[in-house]
Amino acid sequence: MILSILVTVAGLCLFETISSIDNAIINAEVLSGMGRKARRWFLTWGILIAVFLVRGLLPWLIVWVATPGLGPIQAFAAAFSSDPSVQEAIERSRPPLLMGGGTFLVLLFLHWLFMEPKHFGLPGERFFLKTGAWFFAVAAILLAVLVKLALDVSDHLAFAAILGSTAFFITYGFKENAERQEEAMLAAAGTPVPDSAAAAGSSGFLLSDLSKLLYLEIIDLTFSIDGVLGAFAFTLSVPIILVGNGIGAVIVRQITVGNIEKIKRYKYLKNGAMYSILALGMVMAVEGFGIHLPEWISPLVTFVIVGGFFWKSALSARADGAAGPGSGHPAA
Repeated sequence: MILSILVTVAGLCLFETISSIDNAIINAEVLSGMGRKARRWFLTWGILIAVFLVRGLLPWLIVWVATPGLGPIQAFAAAFSSDPSVQEAIERSRPPLLMGGGTFLVLLFLHWLFMEPKHFGLPGERFFLKTGAWFFAVAAILLAVLVKLALDVSDHLAFAAILGSTAFFITYGFKENAERQEEAMLAAAGTPVPDSAAAAGSSGFLLSDLSKLLYLEIIDLTFSIDGVLGAFAFTLSVPIILVGNGIGAVIVRQITVGNIEKIKRYKYLKNGAMYSILALGMVMAVEGFGIHLPEWISPLVTFVIVGGFFWKSALSARADGAAGPGSGHPAA
């Protein structure tokens, strides 16, 4: 029992850390243009918001929405309760919860595969990026198939798949806006940005430290949704999710402080995060259809996939270092 919990927490911590690398990079870039007092506030009080408010309240909110028979207070108590009747109510909400989360994660992976610039870690990634316009067609077909299969089981399961896709596109919109805001801030600060972003910053748009702090907290909330939904592939226990994701959030803050350039050298880590997201999304969807998988599947898959891409990144970084400055392979 204890070993299972430890493995789950370790898997959650690794998943949260790797899936939040982009978050850490954005944080570091914005923090570099802030005053010392604002940076100190974000790195101290900001971690309390990230761990206890965002990663603490989101799982509770999800349990509440997924278990209609419980009120908000009951859902909060249920998240930390060992009452068999309460646990049975949460277990009944398991299929739609997993189906919604699985749909979200698979769409997240497909968006990365078809539309996001990347270092090509596996054969075929370049082809999918070149055919990026097909993302929306593939996403629509996938959702149609999932809903049709889910309708054969229950209306609630089908609706959960639709909710998962809705959450993805809402989150996608916030992330797109966040990237444009980041590019505008970098442009205003005189940092070189792509031509497409130069126009956004040409107006001299510059945020105050307070608005930058608010911006960072919103970004953290947006990126947290991926990690929290993925966490339900590991366990439905909110305390375990809180511990695993909380440790991961602290690690991300430490990366933000002083290790961004080193992390950037491991250029295939994002690939590992996204392929683990695909695997976890598939696990959640399968379990949503009532097919039970062993609890160790999700942590094992995460460790194997992320470990493989970490090793690939380390070999690439070593080769680039041996070849000398400027020898690295550029991102697509």
